[in-house]
Amino acid sequence: MLKKLTICAFASLLLLPIPHASAEPNDLDEFRSKLSNEWLLVKNDRLRKIKTYARLEDGKRYRSFKVEATLDTNVESLARVLLDFENYTRWFWKTRESKLIRQNSPTEYVVYMVHDAPYGLPDRDTVIKGIIEPQGKNKPYVTLRVTAIPDALPAKPPLVRMVAEEMTIKFTPLSDNQVEMTTEGYFDPGGVVPAWAANFVQRNAPYAVLLALQRMTQREEYAKGKTPLPFPIYNANNLP
Repeated sequence: MLKKLTICAFASLLLLPIPHASAEPNDLDEFRSKLSNEWLLVKNDRLRKIKTYARLEDGKRYRSFKVEATLDTNVESLARVLLDFENYTRWFWKTRESKLIRQNSPTEYVVYMVHDAPYGLPDRDTVIKGIIEPQGKNKPYVTLRVTAIPDALPAKPPLVRMVAEEMTIKFTPLSDNQVEMTTEGYFDPGGVVPAWAANFVQRNAPYAVLLALQRMTQREEYAKGKTPLPFPIYNANNLP
């Protein structure tokens, strides 16, 4: 079976199969014609409390995305999943390698990842910097800002380095052990990728990523983890 297109996401973003190209262009063309620089609702899953949006922005090859979701977990469990860089291969979109390159501070990390690409195209790798803005007295939410730094490591042919990966993710603790999560982002996989295929992934991946992230937070090592975190975390019942 042909391998499916991968676009990294911190974000983003996981695990929905991509139909064969011949089945999709008409639907995608119709969807693309509706896009503008305003957010267009793509999916509204009321049962799982997930909404995804897309829009076109000037100067960008592919669409940007936004996700709004309410997760049945707490901020501490989410932090444990997101800081477990070596295990992104267990849940992040088509990731076959993931490792922490360096930790610049308790809240700044540089991570290297490798992703599968479609049959006949070179696989992608990416170097990303994640900066965490912790909670505070007048700031109950955690913010994670992700930026691609493609020149931070030498190129590794035949891998193609992703040229853009921008995400801002906001985690706000709610009562009843829930977290409101809002993500906005954009990816450019670099090299030559059919626009319809890249856009199809960016349309569907954010939703699938949220489902996978929710599942990971329920695993015992994250839900009941006791290892100290490198920065303070407050859930809704113990905010400063």
